[in-house]
Formats: sequence, structure tokens, C-alpha cells
Amino acid sequence: MGLSRFLVFCMLISCCNSFAQKPNQENSKTQNDSVKKIELAKSLGNGYLPSKFFDLDLRYLIKFNQYEGLRTGLGGVTNKRFSENFKIQGYTVYGFKDHRFKYSIGAGFRISEASNTWLHASYTDDLQETGSSKFLTDKRFFQFFEPRLINIDLFHKHITKAITLEHRISTKILTETQLSISKIDPTYSYTFDLGSESFNNYDLSLARISTQWNPFDSFDGDDTISGYPQFTFQYTQSFENLLKGNFNFSKFDFRTVQKFKHQNKASTEFVLSAGIVSGEAPITHLYHAYPNNVNKETILQRFSVAGINSFETMYFNEFFSDRFATLQIKHRLKPFDISRRFKPELVLISRYALGNMNNIDRHQNITFNTLENGYSESGFEINKLLFGFGLSFAYRYGAYNLPEFEDNFAFKFTFNINLEN
Repeated sequence: MGLSRFLVFCMLISCCNSFAQKPNQENSKTQNDSVKKIELAKSLGNGYLPSKFFDLDLRYLIKFNQYEGLRTGLGGVTNKRFSENFKIQGYTVYGFKDHRFKYSIGAGFRISEASNTWLHASYTDDLQETGSSKFLTDKRFFQFFEPRLINIDLFHKHITKAITLEHRISTKILTETQLSISKIDPTYSYTFDLGSESFNNYDLSLARISTQWNPFDSFDGDDTISGYPQFTFQYTQSFENLLKGNFNFSKFDFRTVQKFKHQNKASTEFVLSAGIVSGEAPITHLYHAYPNNVNKETILQRFSVAGINSFETMYFNEFFSDRFATLQIKHRLKPFDISRRFKPELVLISRYALGNMNNIDRHQNITFNTLENGYSESGFEINKLLFGFGLSFAYRYGAYNLPEFEDNFAFKFTFNINLEN
């Protein structure tokens, strides 16, 4: 966390020193220096440390989770100075607890500049969290410190070969289509039992299409000003007996984000997510509703870091669904103007989840609940108390309220910082 800010500071100082000029040249260089500093800060805010032809990806420097322990490595991508129509990207990381290297290598070339159409090919040997679902079109979201990752312990290994076509239909509609084949091997004891045959590991052949539609975005030069609501759709089809695929299932995911800006810098945000899977889908490709609470006895033992859109009182691996919906509401009050440098923020939060699952008995050697009765939690955050750190409180109530009073509470710290500022 501190490293990111330190890198920003060092690079800005470096830029200042590198481009410093004699007094009679300063006026002619001031504008160029400012542009370079802004571009550098923006790159760092997106998680890249730029160099001449290659941008270092800060996501891979250091992470931690319950399966790998410390995970560290290097990654990056070639930039426009290398080529505007061709790119190479990849990473290599090592987990000190599982004693295993993971890596990815890929390349892409631009088919059309007008529609920014790119064709990518990649090979990846890595881990993925079981029950997670990610949209292909999601913008890169960089967090040097990822809160949920620390406590995740349910991963599956995957070796994936993929071809992806990225195409912008218009300034407000982005699509990505991907064809992939994967070898999946859960790191935990799991059997997918279809009656006639059982699987401890398996192959998947997937076709996936994702669309991001932001109908109310506006543009100021090269900068996009986000408008709301925003919509994301994704359809996935798994093919049995195609390129050794073991299962046939379909999956549809949807998300919409609505944000209202009020006077005095207050705002209210709604995030509605939903998904449904039909067919023979193993638990690796179902839904977990993004829990972020560890299975320990006391509140202080469970003290960790709050996520951004995760259920803070829901325990890891507690619920899985093949169809679900979640609604998250955040009301951000006007920052408290205590001093020029001390402006904490109060955020009121409520989260709801509903889900269910067919054919639960197919999933052997793993125990979980379903969400058919509706899950509820509410709480608040006090952010930016000290160096971007704050505190989070949440309480679990309703149908899944637990018998022990303190087991329904989550007390954590938050971290909020904008590297571009």
C-alpha cells in the first residue's frame, strides 16, 4: 500500500529532475513537463510503471492468500512506443506456500484502428478462485492491496488456451468474444458426480461473449466522463465432446450500476448483479456471492480488510448458487471538512443476496448452504481517517442471522486512495 504512494513520489521527483532545464529554457519546457507528469501519474494509477518499450504491471509484484501464502513475481506489456498495432504481455509469479510457479504469455495485434479491434491469443497456467465470475469487458481495476485475496483458500488450478476478439461497436458499446479450452484441477477435495460418471478434474471448452454498454457516457477530448446507469452482459456456453470438453452448460451474467450525485459531494450508488447457470456445471463455475469473512471465533480474530463490493459478514465458502442476485446500496455523505488534510468520509451500506441451487448432491466432499431465504447485512464505513485507512462495521440479520450474537458482526479496516491525485 505504502509502496504505491512511494513509487508515485519517486517517479514524479525523477521526472522533475530528468527534465529540469536552465533558467532560460524553463518556460518553454513547463507545459511538456506537466503533461509527462500527468501521464506518469495516470499510468501508475492504472497499475503500470512505464519504461521505454515495456510497462511493468504492478499487480504481480506482491500478493498474499491462504493457499499460496506470499505470491510474488513480475509481469507487464509492451507499449505504443514498441508498436501501436502489436503487443506482447505476460507474467511469472511464485507461491511460497504451494512452492509452484504460475505464468501467462500472450500476444495481440490490432485489426482495425477505427473500431479499436484487437485479436489476442494467450496461454495461462495459474489459479482461480472457485465460484468467482468476471466479465471479460471489465475495465482494468488496479489495487496494489486486494482485500479479499488475503483470506481466500478455495482455488482451482487451470491451464487455459484462449483466443479473444475485442471490438468497440461504438464509443458507448464494447464487446469481447473469447474461445478457450481449459484443464481444471481443484486444489481441494472435490468430486463432481453425474451418476454415470464422476470427475475429480476435468476439461472445459468454452465460448464467451461479453458486452459493456454505457449509454450515458460523455467525452472530453481523450477522457471519458462516466454516465449512469451502466450495463454489462455476458453469456458463456460450455461444449461437451468439443476439443475434449467434459460438460455441457450455459451461463448468463448481468450487472447494472446506477449512481446519483447529490449536492455537497454526497452520492448514492446501487449495484445489481445476477447470474444463472443451467446444465452440468461444476462448483468451480458456479457463484459464491463474494464473501469476505474468515471462519474464526471472535470479532478481533476476524479483523481484516473490507472489500469494495463484498459481503463482509458472509463467511468464505459458506454459500454457493447456480442462480443468484445481489443488490448493494452505498450512500456516501459529504466529507467532514475538519482540516485541509483531514477529511474523513462516512458511507452507509446495505447488501442483499438471494440464490438457490439444483442438484446439490452432484457436488461431493464439500459442504455449503444456499441463499433461497435471502441474505441481509448493513453497516457503515468511516474512510480516510489516517493515510487512506479507515474502519468498517457490518451486521448480519434476517434469515441467516447466527445464534451467537457476535458471529453476526464484522469489524475491519478500509483502505482508500487515488494514485492519480
